[in-house]
Amino acid sequence: MTSSRHVLFAFAAIAFLVQSVAVSGASAQNYPDRRLTFVVPYPAGGAADAIGRLLATRLSEAWKQPVVVENKSGGGGIVGNDYVAKAPGDGYTVLVGISQLVQAPNVGMKLPYDVFRDLRPVTQAALIAAVFAVPILRPDQTMEDFVKAAKVSPWTFSYGSYGTATTSHLYGELLKKKAGIEMTHVPYRGAAPLTNDLLGGQISGAFVEVATAAPQIGGGKIRGLAISGETRSPLLPAIPTLGEIGFAGFEAQGWIGIFVPATTPKEIVDKLDGELSRIIKSPETSEQIKHIGLVPVGDGASAFTAVLQQDFERWGNIARESGVKVE
Repeated sequence: MTSSRHVLFAFAAIAFLVQSVAVSGASAQNYPDRRLTFVVPYPAGGAADAIGRLLATRLSEAWKQPVVVENKSGGGGIVGNDYVAKAPGDGYTVLVGISQLVQAPNVGMKLPYDVFRDLRPVTQAALIAAVFAVPILRPDQTMEDFVKAAKVSPWTFSYGSYGTATTSHLYGELLKKKAGIEMTHVPYRGAAPLTNDLLGGQISGAFVEVATAAPQIGGGKIRGLAISGETRSPLLPAIPTLGEIGFAGFEAQGWIGIFVPATTPKEIVDKLDGELSRIIKSPETSEQIKHIGLVPVGDGASAFTAVLQQDFERWGNIARESGVKVE
């Protein structure tokens, strides 16, 4: 009797597996046959939002299906990230995430998801540098001027970030350590509200993504003092890198990447990866990405998976050196 039950259970399990594979194959074969949603876990106006809307438009044109963008901000990206991590793995809910996904775990944040377990990388869309900028009414003309002034008046300076444990927060704390200055951290719900307060002079300075800051710097509304990354930005060629002026450790760059829930079948991931990577590398889209201050990538799921692991370790080193820890 017991043996018979085991045989029956085994046949049932095999039948279920075969049926699941068949359903998955049929689903992948018909994909996409309805609307897709791109979830941007930050407010409208930032680089992730710009990339999300650009890729959504191009994908909709290519697949002849509606692709809408939903901004689900909150918790420095956690709300939107978690929404996608817990969404059905059918390829219709897509995350436009940023490097905060591998930064947050390194500072001890309690997350309702695990980026390596609950999300599946599709392709890396773009790399992005951050520029340290100050209100135009501040007298500082260089980073050296800013550091000198901050040393004279410790704790009277503040710096903004677009969320706890994001690039701008980690870099702000790293700058404090490297320069030997004291500033108060003011977190915002994304780059757009941060930039608004920077324009209004409510904060002393901030690391802001180049795509958001460049138009304001070009318009004379804020002043860029130094930039992250290994090379200067083509959009802001007059602004030196932090490494050039003696501040090592700011070479790592943020990124914007595409993810789906981990339960999404490989066949669907491959379709989405192939089309989005093609779009990102196309001359027209590539130029548009560069125009907003980003470096297009589009190297596919396998390469992006390797980047995630490498950057998890890299940002872990930065978190430890900067001393950022979220209780």
